[in-house]
Amino acid sequence: MKFTAYILDVLTESIYPARITIEEGIFKEILPIVVTEETKIDVDGLLVPGFIDSHIHIESSMITPQQFAKIAVRHGTTAVVCDPHEIANVSGIDGIEFMIDNASKVPFNFYFTAPSCVPATAFETSGAVLDAEDISYLLQKDEVVGLAEMMNFPGVIGGDEEVLRKLELARQSGKPIDGHAPLVTGRDLDKYIAQRIVTDHECSNFNEAMEKKQKGMKIMVRDGSSAKNMEALFDFSEKLNHLKKQDGFSIIPTEIIERRLHSPIFDFIVSDDKHPNDLIDGHLNKSIKKAAELGIDVIQAIEMVTINPANHFGLEGGAIVTGGKADFVVIDSLRDLNVLKTYIDGQCVFDGEEVLFDVEDVETTNSMNVSQKSPEDFDVYFDGNECEVNVIKCYNGELLTKKTTAKLKVKEGKVQSDIYQDVLKIAVVERYGGEAITNAFITGFNLKKGAIASSVAHDSHNIVVVGYDSEMMAEAVNEVIDNKGGFAVVSEDFRDSLSLPIAGLMSNEDAFVVAEKLDTLHKMAAALGCTLDAPFMTMAFMALLVIPSLKISDQGLFDGDSFEFIDVIKN
Repeated sequence: MKFTAYILDVLTESIYPARITIEEGIFKEILPIVVTEETKIDVDGLLVPGFIDSHIHIESSMITPQQFAKIAVRHGTTAVVCDPHEIANVSGIDGIEFMIDNASKVPFNFYFTAPSCVPATAFETSGAVLDAEDISYLLQKDEVVGLAEMMNFPGVIGGDEEVLRKLELARQSGKPIDGHAPLVTGRDLDKYIAQRIVTDHECSNFNEAMEKKQKGMKIMVRDGSSAKNMEALFDFSEKLNHLKKQDGFSIIPTEIIERRLHSPIFDFIVSDDKHPNDLIDGHLNKSIKKAAELGIDVIQAIEMVTINPANHFGLEGGAIVTGGKADFVVIDSLRDLNVLKTYIDGQCVFDGEEVLFDVEDVETTNSMNVSQKSPEDFDVYFDGNECEVNVIKCYNGELLTKKTTAKLKVKEGKVQSDIYQDVLKIAVVERYGGEAITNAFITGFNLKKGAIASSVAHDSHNIVVVGYDSEMMAEAVNEVIDNKGGFAVVSEDFRDSLSLPIAGLMSNEDAFVVAEKLDTLHKMAAALGCTLDAPFMTMAFMALLVIPSLKISDQGLFDGDSFEFIDVIKN
């Protein structure tokens, strides 16, 4: 294939016309040309390298890798580095190999990292455990390009032998190690980085990111469905304050200060978790545009999803260069970033209207080893008329929570929710055969009645439920169990659900079908009073113990700051 086009060269940050030859999926020749009146430019648009998401959990899109590829190419994404620790927590090595096999059957570049923390902690029940021997096996796979996010930062800092063994295996393999160290600072951060953990995607404020950057970490700026950190990290007022604190600021010329303000000091833009209703509207193309609107140079923003991840993980692609893999996107302009066509291995996979490959359905098995529940399973008991309880305080668009307390009334020995304080019940139901249930309280959802439940509960994916009363909570959980996993919204007036029968995490349906159903459930949750943009994703992260400050597992209410369980009812 030969043609002429304008290309974006991310190596020189320049745009120029070139005559391009592609053979066997490779850029055989890229010859810059001089445009004259006689020159015919064959491509109406600008060629840019295919976009690479360097940290994403495909399972959070609630669709299979094949279905993910089918929607991602519409937005110019040609490669992802995915951490399959969601399905690994459900079904271990078998789940990871399912993801790799499913991904291999479509024209898309799926790379994987070996899940380092399955389960994320010893304070929860998962469906599988991956030890150092399992990590060694995974790191030998060609599809695996690194060790996935080391979420057990207390284990790293405290010198846990099994954790350190996994890190050593990754170093021996020569493959990079992804980090996960929310709010870790000072000497603890030094100990964490000393293990050659090189990236972090958990920075929620500029100063946190700058400390990690100055100590040598590469910063992944997260723009996902539940956690959106781009605005905080691309905050130029914070950046200016940081520059002013540096020695020599007074002698730096104004034009250098201005240039430094508007150049990214971070390395990647990533999704981490992307719900299907967000994914159908855009992926990295949308994040690039958002970064540009926040003041980042658009070409440098593109580098954060092309050449930077390619160089870091040693991937093919990432640049339009002679001898490189012919993965590229035709966009209308650097201002609008509308994707006109997407090519992988020199073949068009999205022509501007249709995706040019098919996907197959997956046979499902029931991963829900749990009995039906009754309202009594969700009661919290206390001998008295009133008690003070510890409460999880959650926030819209944030994974971090805070610890708070509330005084609640007790009727017939049962502690009551309080819609006036927005204190609701939350519970985690173990789904792997042990039948354990933990009940606690949460604020931030604003449900006035009914309940919502999900088998997506990071990272062990037990069933999590939030509701006003025990009866509705039981009905929501039972709906999830009947569907072999998924989401449910129930009230006295209406109910509906989304079935996710593949490990309780994914559907065989395409992104548009799943997104439509999810939108319906979001509207139903809003009708019950919920004020969160993504209530199911927010609820899912209430079970992720490695993110401070107060979370919940099937084993108890967990203080992420002290890394220990605390009582639901304060003494």
